[in-house]
Amino acid sequence: MKHLVTFLYAVLAGAAISIGGAAFLASDSRAVGAALFSVGLFAVCTLGLNLFTGRVCYVFDNPPAYTAQCALIWLGNLAGAWLSGGALTLTRLDWSGKAASICRAKLDDSLLSLFILAVFCNILIYLAVESYKNNPHPLGKYLGLFLGVAVFVAVGFEHCVANMFYFTVAGMWSGQAFVAILVMTLGNSVGGVLFPLCRRLRDKAGK
Repeated sequence: MKHLVTFLYAVLAGAAISIGGAAFLASDSRAVGAALFSVGLFAVCTLGLNLFTGRVCYVFDNPPAYTAQCALIWLGNLAGAWLSGGALTLTRLDWSGKAASICRAKLDDSLLSLFILAVFCNILIYLAVESYKNNPHPLGKYLGLFLGVAVFVAVGFEHCVANMFYFTVAGMWSGQAFVAILVMTLGNSVGGVLFPLCRRLRDKAGK
C-alpha cells in the first residue's frame, strides 16, 4: 500500500509539472512562460507530492531503500507526464508545433550537452526545494521556490520530467528520446546531490 501511495503521488507530481509545462507552451513570452512554469513545483511542494528531481537531492540522507523509491517516483512522474500530455492533445489546445520545436532542439543536441544542462537544472531545483523547506521567512520561502524554477526554464536547462511532457505533447517519443530522458535523469541526479555532498564534506571537515 505504501508503494502504491508513493507511485500515485508521483503520478500527481508528473501532472503538476505538466501543468507548468502547459503554461510555458501557452505563453508567447519566454520570460512569462518561465515564471508561470513555477506553478508546477509550487503544487509539488505545497501538496507534498513526489517529484524525482526534488526527492533525488536527498538520496544520501536516507537509507539505501530510498534509491529504489526514487526509481519508483521517476516511473510515476513519467506516467503522470504521459497521461497529462496525452490528455491535452485530445483538447482544442494545440501546442504540438511549439513542443515539437522544443523537442527537436533536444534531439539535435549532444548527450554531453543535455547532461551538463540537466546538472545545472537540478542545482536550481535543490535551491528551490531547500528554500521552501528551510527558509524561515515566508517571502524567502516562496521567492526561492519561484526563482529556482523560473531561472532554469528561462535559461533552457534540462528537467527530465518536464521533457517527458514535451515529448508526449509533440508526439516525438522514440528510442533516441528515451535515451535523452535517461541522460537528463542522470544529470538531474548529479546536480541534485552536488551541493548536499559538498555540505556533508564541509560538516565532516569541521568536526
